[in-house]
Amino acid sequence: MTPADLSTTVLHAVRRAVDEDALRAPVPARVRVERTRPGGRGDYASAVALQLAGPAALPAREVAEILRERMAGAPGLGRVEITGPGFLNFTLDATADTAAHRALLHRVREQGPRYGFGDALAGAPLQFSHAREVRAAVTADAVRRLVRAQGAPVRISCDEASDPDWARLGVAVDVHGRPPVPLTEVRPVPAGATAGELLERLGPDATRWGLLRPAGHDRARLGDGLLVQGEDNPLFLVRYAHSRTRALSRGAELLGFTAARDEGIGEGRCAGGGFDEAFEAAGAPALLAVIADHPAVLAAAAHHRAPDRLARHLEAVAHAFFDFHDAASPLPVGDEKPSAAHRTRLALAEAAGTVLAGGLSLLGISAPPHL
Repeated sequence: MTPADLSTTVLHAVRRAVDEDALRAPVPARVRVERTRPGGRGDYASAVALQLAGPAALPAREVAEILRERMAGAPGLGRVEITGPGFLNFTLDATADTAAHRALLHRVREQGPRYGFGDALAGAPLQFSHAREVRAAVTADAVRRLVRAQGAPVRISCDEASDPDWARLGVAVDVHGRPPVPLTEVRPVPAGATAGELLERLGPDATRWGLLRPAGHDRARLGDGLLVQGEDNPLFLVRYAHSRTRALSRGAELLGFTAARDEGIGEGRCAGGGFDEAFEAAGAPALLAVIADHPAVLAAAAHHRAPDRLARHLEAVAHAFFDFHDAASPLPVGDEKPSAAHRTRLALAEAAGTVLAGGLSLLGISAPPHL
């Protein structure tokens, strides 16, 4: 069960309680679930009962109990507990984990770089305008990519003629001469940091990352550290993680095996460990979790017009990938022979690479197979 699945399960419980007149409150558009914080219970938690308590004119713990009763036996959900003033805490069904992981890897492989795309913003065309300033232009372009990935047609306008160098940053403007309507609060770059100057000094990929990684109201850090080929540079870390996943696939091919496919993932056991061991290996649960979170991150980044959310998520995927890679190599080591566990680990590594490549593309940044 992914976080999105769990959110849907809770939302269905709310709707059922309202339909049965056990709860008199408006049904929210969505329910937020979060990973349990250190010291908490279960795998995930939600404050939905506290949010509904006021409109329902009931104590939050009573609301939580109403919802817990209606989630009993939900597929993939093991235990639901109530803590504190009315928090719902969820423990996932371990016996369903392998099937869920298998379905997740299948979905990523089938959808490729479009994994996480959806129709959350489908409907009327959107019109965004921005000032004639490089950070505003790049932010508008990234927002265009994000909202299109969520099903919305978009037009971008600028209040003046665009800078010719913007095209080298992948920025296109549909209409000129409209008054600027900021997408969000976008803090301009310092005077003198034009598109041309940034391109000459940093190149297009580092420029876009430097402009998009901070939240719009924060100062964009555009120093030479963006070019450092080391893991202290988040852009390098993300792109290196992607290139490493590609290298693993090439290495496996040389060794005569490929990633596990649908007919194998999560089934059976063989020499060197079974598929269950691969999913439970150190680092694997955390990597599976951030991959599962990707669609929700894309939807939130598009909804809030905040490309920085996606950039931070890609950093989390890269860190989780390296933790997994260092703890459980997808390639045989020493005298090991390729096993079912290696094939499943490779499938997980390739899924991480797909998320990284797709996310970088939405930010307008290349994902080279070699670094």
